[in-house]
Amino acid sequence: MAAGRPQAQNHPPENGFAQLDLPAPRLLQHVDGSVLPSLGGFGRHQKQLVVLTWIPALFIGFSQFSDYFLLAQPNGTCLQRLSNESNVTVEFPAVTGTDLTVNITGEGYGDGSGVLCACKERRLELQTGLSQNVVTKWNLVCDSAWKVHIAKFSLLVGSIFGYLVMGVMADWFGRQPVLILSVLFMLVFGLSVAFSVNVTMFSTLRFFEGFCLAGLALSLYVLRVELCLPGWRFSMTMVASFLMVGGQLLMPGVAALCRNWPNRDDWQVLQIVIISPFVLMLPYVWIFPESLRWLLTTQHYRRSKAMMLRIARKNQVDMTSEPSGVLSELEQELHKKPQRACIVKMMSTRNLWKNIVVLCVNSLTGYGIHHCFARSMMDPEAQPTALCHTDYYTMAGIAVATCLALCPMVGLMGRRGGLLTFMIITALASLLQLGLLNLIGKYSLRHDTVLRDSLNRKCSVAFSIIGMFSSHAVSTLSIFFCAEITPTVIRGGGLGLVLASAGFGMLTAPIMELHNQKGYFLHHVIFACCTLLCIICLLLLPEPRGQPLPETLADGETFTRRTLLHPGEQHLLLAKSDRDYSRVHDTPLHLSATGSATVAAATALAAVPASYSLATGGEVIGNHTIANGV
Repeated sequence: MAAGRPQAQNHPPENGFAQLDLPAPRLLQHVDGSVLPSLGGFGRHQKQLVVLTWIPALFIGFSQFSDYFLLAQPNGTCLQRLSNESNVTVEFPAVTGTDLTVNITGEGYGDGSGVLCACKERRLELQTGLSQNVVTKWNLVCDSAWKVHIAKFSLLVGSIFGYLVMGVMADWFGRQPVLILSVLFMLVFGLSVAFSVNVTMFSTLRFFEGFCLAGLALSLYVLRVELCLPGWRFSMTMVASFLMVGGQLLMPGVAALCRNWPNRDDWQVLQIVIISPFVLMLPYVWIFPESLRWLLTTQHYRRSKAMMLRIARKNQVDMTSEPSGVLSELEQELHKKPQRACIVKMMSTRNLWKNIVVLCVNSLTGYGIHHCFARSMMDPEAQPTALCHTDYYTMAGIAVATCLALCPMVGLMGRRGGLLTFMIITALASLLQLGLLNLIGKYSLRHDTVLRDSLNRKCSVAFSIIGMFSSHAVSTLSIFFCAEITPTVIRGGGLGLVLASAGFGMLTAPIMELHNQKGYFLHHVIFACCTLLCIICLLLLPEPRGQPLPETLADGETFTRRTLLHPGEQHLLLAKSDRDYSRVHDTPLHLSATGSATVAAATALAAVPASYSLATGGEVIGNHTIANGV
């Protein structure tokens, strides 16, 4: 088992050992070290498949940010009041959806929602690119405003369930079946949304659209990571992230092109436009193969042999005189039956489940506090039109800047160092925004209220931008971190847990809107405390940069953080116990008390085979077997 991973001696288990898997073939479990190099490494075949995983990222970005336009809040104009007085115009904030900024041309009205709801006839106008959307189509204002939040919940809740279910299915049935199934049902449910007859049907179909979108995004992410060698994994993943952000940036332009479409509502045209490009993924049924890494790890050796020959032919590698012996070892293992695993097996480990839980909390905190910073950045006195466009492009620009900053930071500091740095920045921005602004108003500038409010506002915007930048980096890096440290046999389920946690973090935004931002400060305080907890927990994570992906649960269990001492120094400390202590004499009482224990310990150590100690992270030094520090 220890021979199945070359780095096992460099990463000894810190919490003892665990018996997880039976010994595996020597070369077939070394996908990054033996199998892929013998097939041409990161060759032409792998590069073509990685490009195929990039193309849908743009379309996924369209779907994930469609709510900003399909469910945008309109400006309302009261055309005829019950008292037959002059017209009143009510403007709805385009982002929050519940707070009202009222521009009233009459007397006797002080509440915007009451003015609009007291109207006998009203006109709703959008300022977000479309002339009509779901809110204006079915008049979802006043007593029906809560249905808008349910529609926002539906896509996110569907994504959460999709990540959990599709992740388990990807581990059990393979990555390609989940990908193809998600594409087919994405087209069915996505196009059905455009023909909804009421808001209930719209919300229900959006739930299933989010479910399929989650399966599509997860399977592509896993396939992309498993196709790459260690030196290419992060850069290939960041290209996909740039394309998703590109979808966010292009979405307003796509919405503007769908405005005033003849014989069809604008929102229906927009929904069809963002779903139709997934038709291009239908040929993936024939051109996108199953993950070779998953086939080898789950012992689908017959399918693995055919795929390895196909990859070698496309990479122009001659396998007839194969010096590595991978194919010959594969021939000896063809009789074995496939063995699958489920994410539930994670609970039998001692280190792996802790790492995944830490990354789940990081992902939840990153996306949850991101909304807090976004809410603080918005100017409550701005006009709804400017508020929508300015904040939307600001958030997209911050996402682009985050992706640009992640590349050099991770290259210099590694995965764990970069994640820790961005989490510290997030915590500082959050604590300074919560505490420093109150101190400015309480202990300084007490007499100059105008200057105090202006300074508070500028500092709040600055800390919000910094916090959004770092929290987005934390979320992105936590997801990638999980994909690298989770073993192949349960990578889909582990990544699904972290992505579902991210979905729960994003779900806090519509929940706060539904409650009219009540409890917003406490919400921010809770996530600020979570950032401090995450900083401590991040120190327990390993550093996967440059390391081969773990394949089995045993590999994932030995994937622990490095010890403070270099392995050579630790061995020297252990070797110092061979000094001559013949001149030291114990008293008879001490000797009689410890003699039996010493004999028992020596007998137990003599009964431990050297191979077993090596399999559990120990090693042989001289004629002594060192296991778990003994």
